Amino acid sequence: MKVMVVGGGGREHAIIRKLKENPNIEIIYALPGNGGIAADAECVPIGAKDIDAIAAFGREKAIDFAVVAPDDPLAMGCVDALNGEGIRCFGPTKDAAIIEASKVFAKNLMKKYGIPTAAYEVFTDMEEALAYLEKAPVPTVIKADGLALGKGVIIAQTREEARQAVRSMMEEKKFGASGDQIVIEEFLTGPEVSVLSFTDGKTIVPMVSSQDHKRAQDGDQGLNTGGMGVVAPNPWYTPQMADRCMKEIFRPTVEAMNAEGRTFRGCLYFGLMITENGPKVIEYNCRFGDPETQVVLPLLESDLLTIMEATADGRLDEVEVKFSDRYSCCVVMASGGYPVSYEKGFPLDIGPMDEGVEVFIAGAKLEEGRLVTSGGRVLGVTAMADSLEGAIQKAYANVEKIHFEKAFYRHDIGRKALEHIR
Repeated sequence: MKVMVVGGGGREHAIIRKLKENPNIEIIYALPGNGGIAADAECVPIGAKDIDAIAAFGREKAIDFAVVAPDDPLAMGCVDALNGEGIRCFGPTKDAAIIEASKVFAKNLMKKYGIPTAAYEVFTDMEEALAYLEKAPVPTVIKADGLALGKGVIIAQTREEARQAVRSMMEEKKFGASGDQIVIEEFLTGPEVSVLSFTDGKTIVPMVSSQDHKRAQDGDQGLNTGGMGVVAPNPWYTPQMADRCMKEIFRPTVEAMNAEGRTFRGCLYFGLMITENGPKVIEYNCRFGDPETQVVLPLLESDLLTIMEATADGRLDEVEVKFSDRYSCCVVMASGGYPVSYEKGFPLDIGPMDEGVEVFIAGAKLEEGRLVTSGGRVLGVTAMADSLEGAIQKAYANVEKIHFEKAFYRHDIGRKALEHIR
């Protein structure tokens, strides 16, 4: 069986590693992949947003199954294009991917169908947005409508910060056309939970919960990033909370998308906050999270390809989806200066890892047979253990075995979760 995975980051590396466990797969192509993924798949130099070239490659190689992992190609209709070539895909079509591609759509969907989320207003006119801010409570949250590499959300602590955020999005076009519309919403407090789920539009199967760490520096300081580390499962996400989320959020979201004629098949990601008034949706993603995937998939005991095929075929209820009851921790190692500006081209020195530890490469390329840094987030070190404390300790012990110039990482991934358990 020939499989194609669109994307080239740590998330895709984790997906490919798990797919490789299926003996029926003869080859996995990664488009474009990266230097680390090259050890596990055949990398093809086709960009993830080059939809026509991806479809042509799928046709030429007679691909049996495709996984479209990143948000941009999903929002651009990559699954639609591949389906048009007769290629079965894991991932939502363009009309369903709008649940992430437009925050305005997502917020309006939740309002229409009574799904709990923060109060909000939508603006297309900057002066109206600025006028609204004069009476809005602070802190407040300002979101660019469209995709912005996970960075289009600003939590403004003061009114002046809020004004600057609005101007940067709507006037300075910091996020391009994504800032043509913005959402200004209520600031919620409480522990955050990420729940990825498999859904075929009828059945929804949540994966192990996790907790991402978005800020660049220890103590949740510094700029927002794509994610500096994750632990799973999330201790705030109790069985009782899981039941409540299924009833109030997960199933209603899938049914709402069906009612809108936008049936969602693929991985639907729920970014939640456990507030004093119960769980509320902070955001939806139309795909596997990064780096959440790097802690969740290593815990998956069932065959990933079998689950993905069943999801694409509308028979998810027929397959077993089983996760280990162990714990996992992923620590992201990034280039100094990320998420703003950083140097590239530093050689990577990765020592032998302990048992139960995996390294997922995100931003590195091969030069003369050697891995060198090529991105902001360079790699993630994921460790599994029988306790959360053990997983965290093992992850950091193995981070110490990896070296590249100007590397940095947070030293407190999982600390809050550990304190909560204690």
